Amino acid sequence: MPPVVSYLALPPEASRVVIMYNPVAGPKSAQPHAERLARLLTESGYQAELYSNPDDAAAQANIWHAAGRLRALVGVGGDGTAADLLNRAAEGVPLSFLAAGNSNLLARYFRLSEDPTWIARTLADGLAVRVDAGEADGRLFAIMFSCGFDAEVVRRVHQHRRGHISLLSYVQPILETIGDYEFPELHVSLEEGEGPPTSLAVRWLFVFNLPCYGGGFRLAPQATGADGYLDLCGLRRGHVVPSLWYLMNVICGRHQSLRDCTVRRVRRLRITADAAVPYQLDGDPAGCLPVDIRILPGRLTLVVPREAVGKSLSRV
Repeated sequence: MPPVVSYLALPPEASRVVIMYNPVAGPKSAQPHAERLARLLTESGYQAELYSNPDDAAAQANIWHAAGRLRALVGVGGDGTAADLLNRAAEGVPLSFLAAGNSNLLARYFRLSEDPTWIARTLADGLAVRVDAGEADGRLFAIMFSCGFDAEVVRRVHQHRRGHISLLSYVQPILETIGDYEFPELHVSLEEGEGPPTSLAVRWLFVFNLPCYGGGFRLAPQATGADGYLDLCGLRRGHVVPSLWYLMNVICGRHQSLRDCTVRRVRRLRITADAAVPYQLDGDPAGCLPVDIRILPGRLTLVVPREAVGKSLSRV
């Protein structure tokens, strides 16, 4: 069954839209898409303001939301743009997204496309839904957290980033990381419910709010973003040969049946390591361990198409 999500129709008096485009998101400029969306909204009777600075965009959206006039704060970019805005916007600010990044996992999950016409229609007759968010040391994430190998790849990509990137930008960092990453052990203390914390040790760790990951891999297909839990997937062995074995099983959808794969539904967890291990949130580097993570039920308000409610909330 699809998860139960609280939702409401958008009030007609909320006619202001803030549009923030990321100048370096995706393989090419997102500005033309943002400008077209602004024109479409203006033609439909909304007041749309365009920004390229996330601080300014969030500040204006927060003001209009407090006054009851904001229809949505729209991010034009990828998952990094979405994460940036949800961390700057006040709680309750309705967010929506026009996909213009590389993977656009969050937008795809909620059936938000790269077509400005589709997003304009969604803002006109869509629904505002409340969904869960994760929080890692005070920073919100909508999709997922991971630490270890893939977070090291993300760190290297962004360390050398000078502008637009594409999926090809990840090839060299992946090869370099395969050559020198040592797979340090990750120590996890987790709370699954009302009982005492339990612990585990793994070499790979993924924590999902939504069942989305780059490349279409489904490490936690049971994650919903609407159940008050995060879904943890941990793999106990490191290095190249076990990693290839895990990859094959993930592709075939069999990894959760492996003896050295741990799956848990958690509300809180703390992750430490004896080495400097990076972690990433929604595809962007966010720091190094240790880190404390928790679920925030219903923290995010998103404007989505009506057909997404109760349908794509359970599937990508």
